[in-house]
This record gives sequence, C-alpha cells and structure tokens, in this order.
Amino acid sequence: MGFFTAVLIILVVVVADYFLFDMDNKRWGWMKNSSKFTKTLFFSGFIIASILIYLGMSSEYFL
Repeated sequence: MGFFTAVLIILVVVVADYFLFDMDNKRWGWMKNSSKFTKTLFFSGFIIASILIYLGMSSEYFL
C-alpha cells in the first residue's frame, strides 16, 4: 500500500507543479515549443526516474 501511495503522490506533485504552481513558466517554460509527444516522453521519464529513486532509497525497508 505504501508503494502505491508514493507513486500517487509523485504523480500528483508533478502534475500540480506543471499546471498550477508554475504560472510564470520559470521552471517549465523551456518546454513551451516542444511537441506533445516530447512533453509526454519527458514527463513519463521524469515520473519513472522519481519512482526508481523512491524504490532505491526505500529498498532497505522492502527486504
């Protein structure tokens, strides 16, 4: 249950940061001219990397 909660939190935070908190395009403005495919690929990779980091840092609790 903890793993799925962490994945859900990561997803919500990334989406909220992109759509709600970055109103001036200071963090994500460099992606303005990118295609939808490129944005999807980037955010998918970002979320997967975040999940792998979470798993790596909490691996001692899984064993």
